[in-house]
Amino acid sequence: MTSTYPSPVLAVLGVGPGLGLSIAQRFGAAGHRVALISRSPTRHPDYLEALAGNGVEAAAYVADANDPEQLTAALGAVRERFGRIDVGYYGPAAFETAPTEDIADLDASGARAALNSVVPAVDFASQLLPEMRQRGSGGLLFAGGLSSVVPMPPLGGLALAAAALRNYAITLHAALRPVGVYAGTITIGGLIERGDIHRAMAADAELPTINPDELAEQAWGLYRDGTEAEAVINLLS
Repeated sequence: MTSTYPSPVLAVLGVGPGLGLSIAQRFGAAGHRVALISRSPTRHPDYLEALAGNGVEAAAYVADANDPEQLTAALGAVRERFGRIDVGYYGPAAFETAPTEDIADLDASGARAALNSVVPAVDFASQLLPEMRQRGSGGLLFAGGLSSVVPMPPLGGLALAAAALRNYAITLHAALRPVGVYAGTITIGGLIERGDIHRAMAADAELPTINPDELAEQAWGLYRDGTEAEAVINLLS
């Protein structure tokens, strides 16, 4: 007998050519349909072509994670297209808004900017959690930098933002596990290949790199097993 249960849906917010696309491919390979969301549609056709080439059903939507109205509209469009959202991956980089002067030079306005960069992650999660909690299934995945667990004074506000996002993810894990919903984070120390930051810093041979497909496999394992709140990948020491 053929099942009528719809295949699960992954929403990737802040998709890029590195980890975001690899997450989409890995979950797609596991049978998920995929909704890609980013603030610019320019690269969407390439992403959709790459996913279609691997047999993954996908659609793309435009929204800036920092714009609550755009995000709400995009998630509504995803639900209209796919009927549900089972897993959310939050990928926007905090470095664009978090100040990066030395932590000893961080002032109150810099701290506010750093912590405000985490607000879109909470907004994203809060818009997905009601349906997940009602069903008693699904999950949220985040990715952050190693400065959340290893002191890196030169990163300043970025370290503050990374620590806040990590704490949010692992605390969500504790809160949601009893109701059957997963939350967790990948903490990354290294340069992610194929990503925009990697392309911008390709000339810096001092930084170790990691294949985003390997990170996506880690993310899939976290979600599949549902027991651990975090995977730490440290190539910097």
